[in-house]
Amino acid sequence: MTSWPFNTVLIANRGEIALRILRTVQALGLRAVVVHHALDRLSPAVAHADQAIELRGSTPVAAYLDGDAIIDAARSSGAGAIHPGYGFLSENAAFARKVVAAGLRFIGPTPDAIDLMGDKVRARAFVAKAGFPVAPSAIEDDDPSSFEHRALAVGFPLLIKPAAGGGGKGMRIVREAGPLAGEIERARSEAQRYFGDGRLYVERYIESPRHIEVQVLGDDTGHVVHLFERECSVQRRFQKIVEESPSPALDDATRHRICEVAAGIARSAGYRNAGTVEFIYGQGEFYFLEMNTRLQVEHPVTEQVTGIDLVREQLRIAAGEPLGYAQTDVRVTGHAIEYRIYAEDPARGYTPTTGPVLSLRPPSGEGVRVDMGLSCGQDVTAAFDPMLAKLIVSGRDRREALARADAALSQFVLLGCRTNIDFLRRLSRHPVFVAGDVHTGFLDAHPEVAAEAPPPPATLRRLLAAAALQTRPMRDAADAVPSLHAAMGGWRN
Repeated sequence: MTSWPFNTVLIANRGEIALRILRTVQALGLRAVVVHHALDRLSPAVAHADQAIELRGSTPVAAYLDGDAIIDAARSSGAGAIHPGYGFLSENAAFARKVVAAGLRFIGPTPDAIDLMGDKVRARAFVAKAGFPVAPSAIEDDDPSSFEHRALAVGFPLLIKPAAGGGGKGMRIVREAGPLAGEIERARSEAQRYFGDGRLYVERYIESPRHIEVQVLGDDTGHVVHLFERECSVQRRFQKIVEESPSPALDDATRHRICEVAAGIARSAGYRNAGTVEFIYGQGEFYFLEMNTRLQVEHPVTEQVTGIDLVREQLRIAAGEPLGYAQTDVRVTGHAIEYRIYAEDPARGYTPTTGPVLSLRPPSGEGVRVDMGLSCGQDVTAAFDPMLAKLIVSGRDRREALARADAALSQFVLLGCRTNIDFLRRLSRHPVFVAGDVHTGFLDAHPEVAAEAPPPPATLRRLLAAAALQTRPMRDAADAVPSLHAAMGGWRN
């Protein structure tokens, strides 16, 4: 039984992850305080919180990035800990230090670990020095004046990446020398805009790789375990869409090797709390990609196959509790897949969409879990990331999980803004995906998945007629009584 050094946790996030954290916090008998911008006042997280505190900012995102206001909210509410979720301030070492300096617990790794492993350049140098595999690369910080020359020496194709941040922002693939200088400048500009840090590095781009990541947990005693791997290869614009565990690409020997390397990296870094070590994998070889020093969006697939509540473990570790189990105690049972529900139009280049939530009916059933932070009446705006919900399905094996996914996607109702639900259903039925033969360029290689088939002519005519009848002139014309009949007055035969 955990003896909690805090009885209230402030959740410094929004949407589905705020609600997901809240549920575990309250299940443990702790109070949950949720901060929110006015746009999120109707969200389920705000509705279910023990206390909700509104944040103000020049933009909605700025409100969630105001670390001082969040710490003030924690103090005023009596919170003893802050959980940052993912995104926003979750990997901000300066914020983590402010939280600790304020006498609060930061539900995550130490600020020093965020500094080391959250910075891609420092993390790569650390991992390489520790003897773990990294892809050939060149780092701008080593000598900015020779960066372009050293990048050329790495060889093409190249992947340009920002030293700070993630989510695909600032990343560029370059296949020949001509565009390199211009792409470096564009990547630097984008990295500066999104992360306030324009530093770059390049690495050899592995064509058609798979993206494998390993969940790790570490406690204050230095004990580290891995919770096996997730595959996140189905992506658009370097951003994940589908994640699953276990990976259909790995045999037992490779799985053991990549998971042990991930745990070894975390141990070498003295890592505490939850984190994810990411790799690129192809032809039996893998290279360190980066480490995410936070809870991942896709953490539910690990929870489904291991039975371990990762948020509960984060809270226990932050409270000073040891993990209490060994690596041999962690086992995988069955298969789980997560589908990210986005407010976007895949057929139009994955363009974000907006609109009010008019009707909402998530699927349910055996092996079906929905993590969602929406309610009817809320507006989906362009102010935040377009992810609305996560559908997580599990089964005895991948085949059963896919069958449950198809059924659940067909039942998922979310009306008011366009979503990628139909796209995900086409994806889950695609023979290459069903075979598990995917890679990070899968969607580029199969544009038919994003393309939307036109409706049958008869259906199109009905839709056009229904739309026409919604216009005032058409309704007036339909309701009008012809003059010949109007002249008859009230006469009846």
